[in-house]
Order: sequence, then structure tokens, then C-alpha cells
Amino acid sequence: MGVTRIVVAEDDVPIRDLLVHHLEGVGFVCESAPDGPAALRLARSGADVLLLDLGLPVLDGFEVVRVLRREGRDVPILVLTARSEEIDRVVGLELGADDYVGKPFSPREVVARVRALARRARLASNTAPVVLTYDRLEIDQAAREARVDGVAVGLKPREFALLLELAANPGVALSRASLLARVWGYDFEGDARTVDVHVRRLRAKLEDGAQLPPLVTTVHGFGYKFTRA
Repeated sequence: MGVTRIVVAEDDVPIRDLLVHHLEGVGFVCESAPDGPAALRLARSGADVLLLDLGLPVLDGFEVVRVLRREGRDVPILVLTARSEEIDRVVGLELGADDYVGKPFSPREVVARVRALARRARLASNTAPVVLTYDRLEIDQAAREARVDGVAVGLKPREFALLLELAANPGVALSRASLLARVWGYDFEGDARTVDVHVRRLRAKLEDGAQLPPLVTTVHGFGYKFTRA
């Protein structure tokens, strides 16, 4: 197995050094970015995970996420933010970040989440090609894309992973905690909004955009289930 390359994009030098120390301590190879342009350059050069501070100078973390996703780059992104407003975290997820950690943070928690994102990406790349078909909807694991009537729907990597997990278990109610563990790859003890945000984006693209009937049903107080098209 090759090395796992982590880009640590953080302008606060002591925090950046702390993160690099802990990540390299468990075997990751780290590269540091002090600002947004450097984060973009390193992420484009083949990073396995991007650890991204929202408050970067020159080009902030929001814009870094926006540019990478607009370019079609699916590098997993873990957002670091000192901002207390919930809206900042939600906007980061809406733009295409995969997860977030608020400051002050536990270095062990950051390491665990980076590991989970790297593992999930590695497993996805090694998955045997399978196409799941539900009437007008096709979910192509090899291409990592969903198609409606043969036309690709523009899903971000985490949206696709969530759809695949739900569609692989049609009619089965999956709790938010279960979806977090299966899709994000770790037992999450924080805000379930992470799942809710991604489900909302899925619905907008599949139901509103592609005019499919409701596919992801809310199980109130529990989670979600996939309903065959």
C-alpha cells in the first residue's frame, strides 16, 4: 500500500505544526499550505485528503472548496473552522466539503476523521464495478456517477456515497448514526445535520432537477430510507 498524502491548509503556524506532528506520527505524509492558493496547488497535485481551515488568507476555505468541486476534483475535504456560526459549517458542507471539525479540537479526533476519509476514498477506488438500476435511475459504482434516463446527474463524491448506501438497502430505514458510520466511516457523536445537509442536496438534484419521484424518505426521529423509483 502506498503512502497517504495529507495537505494541511492552515495559516496559524502552531496549529498547523500540531496537526502535522500528529498526522505524521501515525504514518501520513503531510504537506503544508499557509494560504488558499497554496492549498489549491497542493490539492490539485494528488492529495488523498485536504484538511482545510475556512479562514485562510488570500483565498478563503469556502472558495477553495468551491473551485475544487467546480473543477470536478473529488479529494475528500475535512474543514477546520474557528467560526462559531452554524451557517459557516453548513455552507462548507453545501459547497462540497465532506466533514468539519470546530476549533478548539482534539488532535486525536482530527486524526480519526482524516483516517476515515482516506479509508473511504481508498475503498471506493477498489470497489468492483456494479450498476444498480431502479427504473429510470442508474447508480454506477465504477464511474462513481448516477444517471437518469442515461444522463449523468452532477453528484458530489459524498452525495454519491450516501445515495449508494441508501440504494443498496432499498426499503430499509437507516439511522443517521448508521449512515454517518457507513458513509463517513466513523462513529460520529456530533450534529446529525451532516447527513441532513447531504440528503437535502440529493433530493434537490434527483427529485427537483431530474424530475424523479421521491426516492429518499425521511423516517421521522430516526433517519432515512430509499424507496424504489
